[in-house]
Amino acid sequence: MSQASPANYIWWLAGRSAGTVALALVTCSVLLGLAMAAKVVPARHKREAVRVHEHLALMGIAAIAAHGALLFADPWLKAGVTGITVPFAISYRPLWTGLGIIGGYLAAALGLSFYVRKRLGARLWRRLHRLTVLVYALGLAHTLGSGTDAQIPVVRYALLCSVLPVLFLFALRVQRERSRRRLAAVPDGAPKQHTRVRAGARAATAQAVDGVPA
Repeated sequence: MSQASPANYIWWLAGRSAGTVALALVTCSVLLGLAMAAKVVPARHKREAVRVHEHLALMGIAAIAAHGALLFADPWLKAGVTGITVPFAISYRPLWTGLGIIGGYLAAALGLSFYVRKRLGARLWRRLHRLTVLVYALGLAHTLGSGTDAQIPVVRYALLCSVLPVLFLFALRVQRERSRRRLAAVPDGAPKQHTRVRAGARAATAQAVDGVPA
């Protein structure tokens, strides 16, 4: 068996594959979440979109865990428990690997927050859930900085192209939130059309109680 045989690096290859899948799932989950928050998803499909968003997040967490476990087993990396679980402790590209570990913890916390959102309260849960964009950013930085596949031009350009839709939907969400705050500030004695707008803003807030991002 030659030294260059892929069989010699099965754990490394498997770990990289799991990492690629994890980033793809996180990216899709973030895009769908931003699309719902920006009202791009039609209202009649929102509940189905929420379920898909939740499942993508959970599968992303599982892929992140597999990514870490497979690299832990890699005899070449020799990361150890500390290198896999403690940010910046590993000797292999510690900065970029550490950012990935932080992103993994944040993804797990936000993904599992689906099951305690009623205890957290709708307002706090929505504020915390906005950090999902940070999970994507940390995962992208980790992949570009420490992933060997990111050195391939086609892969690098594909990763960078994913930034465009995320930024576009994020800008739409920010614009919508600003508009909602302005409309919610309309005084109670305002004309009827403003009253209807205020009612719509309240309805959008109420949707978040059921787990629908607003």
